[in-house]
Amino acid sequence: MTAPRARVMRDGHSVIMPANGIVPGDVLVLEAGDVTAADARLRTAHALTTNEAPLTGESTPVEKTTAPTGPDTPLAERHDFVFMGTSVATGTGLAEVVATGMQTELGRIAHLLATAEESVTPLQRRLARVSQTLLYICGGIVAIVALAGLLRGWPLLQVFMAAVSLAVAAVPEGLPAVVTIALAVGVQRMAARHVLIRRLPAVETLGCATVICTDKTGTLTTGVMQVRELWGRDHSHLLLAAAACCDAEIRRDGQAGIGDPTELAILTAAAERGIHREQIERTNARVTEVPFDSVSKRMSIERVDGRVYIKGAVESVLPLCVEGVGDAAEANTQMAERGLRVLAIAVAPTGAEQGATLIGLIGIADPPRTEAIEAVAAARAAGITTVMITGDHLLTARAIARELGIVPGRDVEDDLVHARATPDDKIRIVRDWKTRGAVVAMTGDGVNDAPALREAHIGIAMGRTGTEVTREASDMVLADDNFASIVAAIREGRGIFDNIRKTLVYLLSGNTAELTVMLVAALGGLPLPLLPLHLLWINVVTDGLRGLALVVDPAEDDVLQRPPRHPDEPMLGRAEWRFIITTGLLQATAALAVFVWALSARDLSEARNLAFSVLVFGELFRAFAARSTTRVFWEVGAFTNLRLLGVVVVSVLLQLGIHHIPVAQEIFEIGALSAADCALTLLVALVPVTVIELSKLARRSTVFRRV
Repeated sequence: MTAPRARVMRDGHSVIMPANGIVPGDVLVLEAGDVTAADARLRTAHALTTNEAPLTGESTPVEKTTAPTGPDTPLAERHDFVFMGTSVATGTGLAEVVATGMQTELGRIAHLLATAEESVTPLQRRLARVSQTLLYICGGIVAIVALAGLLRGWPLLQVFMAAVSLAVAAVPEGLPAVVTIALAVGVQRMAARHVLIRRLPAVETLGCATVICTDKTGTLTTGVMQVRELWGRDHSHLLLAAAACCDAEIRRDGQAGIGDPTELAILTAAAERGIHREQIERTNARVTEVPFDSVSKRMSIERVDGRVYIKGAVESVLPLCVEGVGDAAEANTQMAERGLRVLAIAVAPTGAEQGATLIGLIGIADPPRTEAIEAVAAARAAGITTVMITGDHLLTARAIARELGIVPGRDVEDDLVHARATPDDKIRIVRDWKTRGAVVAMTGDGVNDAPALREAHIGIAMGRTGTEVTREASDMVLADDNFASIVAAIREGRGIFDNIRKTLVYLLSGNTAELTVMLVAALGGLPLPLLPLHLLWINVVTDGLRGLALVVDPAEDDVLQRPPRHPDEPMLGRAEWRFIITTGLLQATAALAVFVWALSARDLSEARNLAFSVLVFGELFRAFAARSTTRVFWEVGAFTNLRLLGVVVVSVLLQLGIHHIPVAQEIFEIGALSAADCALTLLVALVPVTVIELSKLARRSTVFRRV
């Protein structure tokens, strides 16, 4: 953002020198296209305007004058200064350097960016808690079993094998892969919705956002000035007169126009009514022109028809008019209250501006995106607060906020709309919401937004209009600069969290079953029903593959109708742990029942065969039930996740393979399953999942709710 070289006055001469050699007291020579190399106070200014959008968020070029402003004047209104990193749009000027390097406003932003705190994501905190809980559970159970084995006189090798088996059973080995795949798939899905992820945990973090602090221009609005309202007797005549007092040019080939955004809006509205500036120039050529300046606040063009066409601020044009004024002042006030930039259009019959007739008023604004209005409503339904932070005027910000539905009713709440916001203000706003316990997403495009993006839980940079500084400070980039894409990404983020949670519940339920089987057998004096290799096979190969398929489930339809998760809500709450324990006990009971029965009727090898198969097939069936906590598997649909269906088929083939391939039989120390054994294990394995699905139906029934 800094200028490598600058033109300065030294010893009465204009010289070009490296920008890092500039010192306070130097005088900068400013021309259109220059990037300002330091903060400087203007000595002279001739039709000087600068683009301060990256620094202040002001959406249009700012007029500069030498009239002094006070030290408490907001940055966006210090019209007697130019700032490092901004560019000169039009005009010329001389400015005395008052600050360089880190002492400039841009330097202050760099300092804020360096000191802003990056937040740990909710997903990272939740997974850390789950890991810590599993570590304590695993360590405690292993210690209990090892102590019990030693007290009962088990050989050390048996104690070691039991401890290892329990450790393997307690830890879901597939969890790291599941979380990584879930986030990676989320990156892919969000990219399809024009959201590019730079930091992987941000995928889920956006899903639990409770507040979105967003810029206005280009994000909530189209970023293109448009004529929103016309006041006058003849709108076609009004647009014809306005087009006759414009220097901008619009393109008919679909390319962007050339010139002032306000004039481009007028010419576009005129063209929609068949009025074209080039035709005006051919049939009614200009004779003289008085260009716009910040003192008169108007411009005028005399044409060959003998008329002078005038366009400018209402307070500047109305005093020139002797006809047509009527209720113009009242109309101007009402339009301004609606956040419109109002221009008065007049025509004088002679070569002077005096004695003009007011043709009408034109209200111009950057309109809200249609999809942004819908997205704000969707965010509100999802329990997400939208906060507008902009460098524009307060009246404009309030009007757009009302039109978008950010604020209810006519009253604007101070904490929902912030105008003329500085970089310090933006960080303060983000920190204020964070102290209230909110998960804050912050959007921005200019350098002034970068510190707040880094301070927020999730920073979102604009891809089209954003600066490289902002993108580097962000967690994700909005490729289309559209607020609606943020809400779409929130839906994906919530779906990702749901998938990680239900997959974790699924894995831990299976681990609980394995742990219970091994623990009961060890404490009850039974032989170990499963060997460590059996447990690894279940956890890594079968459960792991199904976990990877579960975690890419599409988001449920009602995901945006739920309130946001509280930032401190654990990954696994009481309901999840209760379900994990209940389901694990059901599956463990089924496997132990078969194991104990087989021990009494057959040998240990066959008993292990049956217990091993019951656990594997039980997990296979339960994978379909695990897709939803409220809907039974036929309501979800087996074909809505073809990956899971394919993985289950592959798992069945793998399980049958290790039972019937000789090499695998030796490695796993198991034997073949007869047709009768297969039927038995399938029937027993169906019992737990049948109970789970029936309980879902029971919870939805009127009788159950009444009880």
